[in-house]
Amino acid sequence: MSFPSRVLSGAAAGGGAVLSAATQAVAAVRPVAKPLHPRGDIRHATLRRYGVEPSLGVAFLDTASTDDVLVRESRAVGLPAPLPDVQGLALRVPNPDGSHGDLLFASTGVGGLTRFLLVPSRALYARPMTTLLPYATAAGPVLLAVRAAGENRLDLRFAVGRGPWRPVGELELSDRHSDEAVSFDPIRNTLPGLAQYAAVRRLREPAYSAARSSRNEE
Repeated sequence: MSFPSRVLSGAAAGGGAVLSAATQAVAAVRPVAKPLHPRGDIRHATLRRYGVEPSLGVAFLDTASTDDVLVRESRAVGLPAPLPDVQGLALRVPNPDGSHGDLLFASTGVGGLTRFLLVPSRALYARPMTTLLPYATAAGPVLLAVRAAGENRLDLRFAVGRGPWRPVGELELSDRHSDEAVSFDPIRNTLPGLAQYAAVRRLREPAYSAARSSRNEE
């Protein structure tokens, strides 16, 4: 548990203000579109989770399930291909109580340190994507990752801290559709057993608050 407190608490104080300022600056240029990830493709998909043995005490990872999910593929800044950009994938998963949880992935490395660093890429799935900032779980700080595993298929993996990546499921993607007015929010919409660290919430909330304001949302 010392990992997130050392790495994240120091970054949260200034990081939230930086993200908020950046989001507001982009929103000023794009008053209608999303400030970040302005354009994207919506895809329906099937998420198959295998479950983890032995149990981690993290319901989302421990539970085997097959769910219909929603995916949005996008570029962070919105630069036209083939210019490199931070690639993004948003995933909306139904919860057992009828609500939903959102996971956001961005192109990164997968090494012990590079999994926490954004890496631009020319193509959507040319690099792996991680959740970048860890979730607080009963097993410790957990990151999730997706990586191309064939045509219209992505592997879903997880790692505790800087530990090894372990398979936990796969995504089977449908055909692409035109963009829809869907907003993903990992702060408000969480999955069972994956909580936000207070430091991560402080880091992310100013940017998401600015993004909501640009869309006239509360």
